[in-house]
Amino acid sequence: MDTVALAVTDGMLHFELSLAHEIFDAAPGYDLTVHGPGPVRVGRFLLEPDHGLDRLPAAGTVIVPGWDVDIEPPADLVDAVRAAYEAGARVASLCTGAFVLAAAGLLDGERATTHWIHAEALADRHPLVNVDPDVLYVDNGRVLTSAGKAAAVDLCLHLVRLDRGSAVANAVARRLVVAPHRDGGQAQFVTAPVPAPSDHPIAGLLRWAVERLDRPLTVDDLARQARMSPRNLGRHFRSVTGTTPLQWLLSQRIRHAQELLETTDDGIDAIAAATGMGTATTLRRHFNRTVGVPPDTYRRTFRAT
Repeated sequence: MDTVALAVTDGMLHFELSLAHEIFDAAPGYDLTVHGPGPVRVGRFLLEPDHGLDRLPAAGTVIVPGWDVDIEPPADLVDAVRAAYEAGARVASLCTGAFVLAAAGLLDGERATTHWIHAEALADRHPLVNVDPDVLYVDNGRVLTSAGKAAAVDLCLHLVRLDRGSAVANAVARRLVVAPHRDGGQAQFVTAPVPAPSDHPIAGLLRWAVERLDRPLTVDDLARQARMSPRNLGRHFRSVTGTTPLQWLLSQRIRHAQELLETTDDGIDAIAAATGMGTATTLRRHFNRTVGVPPDTYRRTFRAT
């Protein structure tokens, strides 16, 4: 039996904790335990650990669930995670659990990820960590990190696949009704920001453009519709979306392509036309570069049962 220990303390997020427990409890061949300093508050739930943090170094794999990043990780948790790694354990963080691993020094000089919303904060607090906000998970061998929520499922299934093989991992995925495999290098499938305050000068323009993604819109088209110069338009776009008009348009086209791949049986040529990409070749090039996988792979993943 491989021993898997969930390291918990006050401030943990119950979603990641629960999914890790569900996956490793469902997979055969694991002795799953929960370790904490005592009864801990996890969201609205009170959890009674099986063992104290002092027994964490005896585990073969240590999982650190998501963490409230507004709270500094307690020293006893950080010390226990570090001691487990030094004792030879494989250590994995789910979502913002990466902040605990970083505090323990396990990510210094390493590539790591976390939820894209918190990636900048992780990089600011721990400048020695090479934070990659654009992937689902990172496997550095004995230290692994995942992005948020659903990506935590991907990382846990990845660990099961490494330990027990694809057949077992796929069986667990079927039981949970989730995609059996998403490669860690895939993007976090984050769409570009669309909303703007209703009284903002380009609020109406964003809605207008989204309704016309099948057309070959240019910056001049957008500026003309907004009744402002291209330069002024660029300033407003940067303030609202954080990017340029053309990059925002591309992001919206990709987002629309994702929706069509998920919800229709349209061919790639039809989707390319509907999103203003023109040709399947152009769609595949931009989609692969932005999302990290080809459109066909994306469709299979998101429509898998």
